[in-house]
Amino acid sequence: MEASRGGTVCRLCGGTELTTMVDLGATPPCELFLTAAALDAPEATFPLHVRVCDRCLLAQLPPTITPEDTFTEYAYFSSFSTSWVEHARRFVDDAVARLGLGPESFVVEVASNDGYLLQHVVARGIRCLGIEPSANVGAAAREKGVPTHTAFLGPETGAAVAAEHGRADLVCLNNVYAHVPDLVGFTQGLRALVADDGWVSVEVQHLLTLVERNQFDTIYHEHFQYYTLLTGQRALAAGGLTLVDVELLDTHGGSIRMWARPDAVAGEPSQRVRDVLAAEEAAGLHTVAGHAGFADAVARIRDDLVAFLIEARRSGRSVVGYGAPGKGNTLLNYCGIRPDLLRYTVDRNPYKHGRFTPGTRIPVLPPEQIDADRPDYVLVLPWNLRAELTEQLAHVRDWGGALVFPIPQLEIVKP
Repeated sequence: MEASRGGTVCRLCGGTELTTMVDLGATPPCELFLTAAALDAPEATFPLHVRVCDRCLLAQLPPTITPEDTFTEYAYFSSFSTSWVEHARRFVDDAVARLGLGPESFVVEVASNDGYLLQHVVARGIRCLGIEPSANVGAAAREKGVPTHTAFLGPETGAAVAAEHGRADLVCLNNVYAHVPDLVGFTQGLRALVADDGWVSVEVQHLLTLVERNQFDTIYHEHFQYYTLLTGQRALAAGGLTLVDVELLDTHGGSIRMWARPDAVAGEPSQRVRDVLAAEEAAGLHTVAGHAGFADAVARIRDDLVAFLIEARRSGRSVVGYGAPGKGNTLLNYCGIRPDLLRYTVDRNPYKHGRFTPGTRIPVLPPEQIDADRPDYVLVLPWNLRAELTEQLAHVRDWGGALVFPIPQLEIVKP
């Protein structure tokens, strides 16, 4: 790992000594899919250069893109993933049982997207509110009957929502804590929302599994930082919240769900917190030097995937993609994969149909195109949904096709 100063300041502790973890070059924002009319226009690119703070160990990207650039109108709708909606339902069931939530309770979800989670809270007759910055997906939530406030969260927004609606018994957020450049202000917003005896649940990808499973494609501009439990604990503390428990989850290739409470009522952390911290320390992630080696593993994945695609082209075999997730665009851009190696990809989200992937300009088509063309290989870009998509694509075997999973290492599977 190399020292990397460049004027970068840690967004958590303000430290100025940061060290390179991995540099993936410069790419366009991962969800800015291009229309056909934009194909001849230039695209702005921004660095994907992850550095680790020497002082607090937060792994982070430089804040070269604002959330307003990305989330004012957004291409990602959570409800298009059946397994993710089911994951949200299970969370609601468990939270209701764990916290004793009922008709008198109040639940707030931050970055509530299209109501994929809060719809289950509404169905239980529990008062709730979503805070969602993207106007288009927030409108989809309201159409489902999920009350949704369009805003970015900060201390002022948190205080204003609490003044109007009351403080929440539970504030939950799934896969948003990595998306905020003003980390301290956002966490202060969480504290303003939650009741003095309430709970905050934060689900976010775990840097430990990201490193162990070579999940470099989850590095993209929407993610400003990548958490170990240690750095998550430090971030929560910056806003007046104490980590009290943690769950290890399979979502997004390996996530943590951190449970926190206001400092005054938190008490001691659970044994599970101590166990996960010990596992991180054993893996070396509680030191700057322990983050070394990841860049070499990333380069090996690129080399193997590109070699496979080139050989498939030379042998006359067809390869198309399945899915157009943000992570897929990191993979495609870093590996330099364009339509000559991947003819097109498909996605269930009609918003993306007829558009093109940012940077690599690969066409995005409806899923039915795979059935019409019967390709030899289907490169699965949302590998984190492997079980769900292997089932959806089981019929590929009918014509002798195979699925290709690029991460954690290249794997070709007959479904």
